[in-house]
Amino acid sequence: MIQRVIRLVQQAQTEAPPSQLFVEKFERGYAKLIVLSGLLLAILPPFILGWNWEDTIYRALIFLVVASPCALMASIMPALLSGIANGARQGILFKSGAQLEIMGKVRAIAFDKTGTLTTGKPQVIKIVPAAGYTETEVLKLAAAVEVYSEHSIGRSIVEFAQRQQLELPTATDVQAKIGWGIAGQVNEMLIAVGKADFVAATSELTQVSQQLEAEGKTVVWVAKDDRVLGIIAVADTLRPEAAATVKRLQKLGVEHIIILTGDREQTAQYIARELGINEVYAELLPEDKVTAIKQLQTKYQTVAMVGDGINDAPALAQASAGIAMGISGSDVALETADIVLMADRLEQLVHAIKLGRRAQNVVKQNIVFALSCIGLLLVANFVGNITMPLGVIGHEGSTVIVTLSGLRLLRN
Repeated sequence: MIQRVIRLVQQAQTEAPPSQLFVEKFERGYAKLIVLSGLLLAILPPFILGWNWEDTIYRALIFLVVASPCALMASIMPALLSGIANGARQGILFKSGAQLEIMGKVRAIAFDKTGTLTTGKPQVIKIVPAAGYTETEVLKLAAAVEVYSEHSIGRSIVEFAQRQQLELPTATDVQAKIGWGIAGQVNEMLIAVGKADFVAATSELTQVSQQLEAEGKTVVWVAKDDRVLGIIAVADTLRPEAAATVKRLQKLGVEHIIILTGDREQTAQYIARELGINEVYAELLPEDKVTAIKQLQTKYQTVAMVGDGINDAPALAQASAGIAMGISGSDVALETADIVLMADRLEQLVHAIKLGRRAQNVVKQNIVFALSCIGLLLVANFVGNITMPLGVIGHEGSTVIVTLSGLRLLRN
């Protein structure tokens, strides 16, 4: 983790954000214009205005000094690097200054559910066996396959079986289908654990499953050779700060907060009601989440995505700003995301957006100040007859001031 953080910080320090790229492009054309203007000012005034050559050359040299865009070039990166440092102090890792800028523009945030809005530590609440089977049989066969799963729900089933001190049979040829479930051979029987469609579930337990989902539970189906053995209801608790964070984001002007989840519609709607979220996309596969992010970007332009799992990685890559949970996040999610919440605290999102907006404001103020100083010094050169030392002081002073102004973002 430390090596990864070092590498990401080095990347953040070298990657230029859009505003910096624009200024650098502007500076190249501006520098050529200034040099050409300086040459003309060194040659034409004696013929047009009747100046002597000594004054002409002196004014042309002062012009080249005061028109130099040093302050303009220093308007952006000190501010953004200060913002990155401030975020790091608060447990927010920005991988580049570009993402800090983007966070200031975010007007829509999409959240994964499990492990993001919830703690990611689900607990088995209820086991409902089909006719002819027992709870123990359902649990043992499901846990035998889920031992190989990396999903939090799978781990919760295994942990529950271990607490029951059950001796699990050995599963072979285990294969996970991301977004659907997991299956393997147990005692020469094909055991499938996952969504109803994955296990081809048609059972008298459908009504019970719907009732459990309406209560906010996630239902896992267990089947043997395409015959349903039972269902396992799993419940995940909301993060304590989730509801307050949603309200604070809405107060900040993030008009659209969305849930993207692979869970069933009823379960997702229950969580959304608890948090005061109106927009829900449920029963999504990883590629569906990408499609949903694209649709949201069409509607809302700048869209952030918050997630933690392998399933979320494609959507994190597609989002304008991908945000991963640092502790519970998978390696793939951490590598893919643009921003990492190192302590898994959702309230850090509020600070990230505030920091992004502050960075935008400081950069704009710096650019206006730098251009104003250049303009005033140019006017003073030809109207007020300033000296070279005063021109140097004005030029270097404005550069120092915008740099110090950027350092304001180090303050909380």
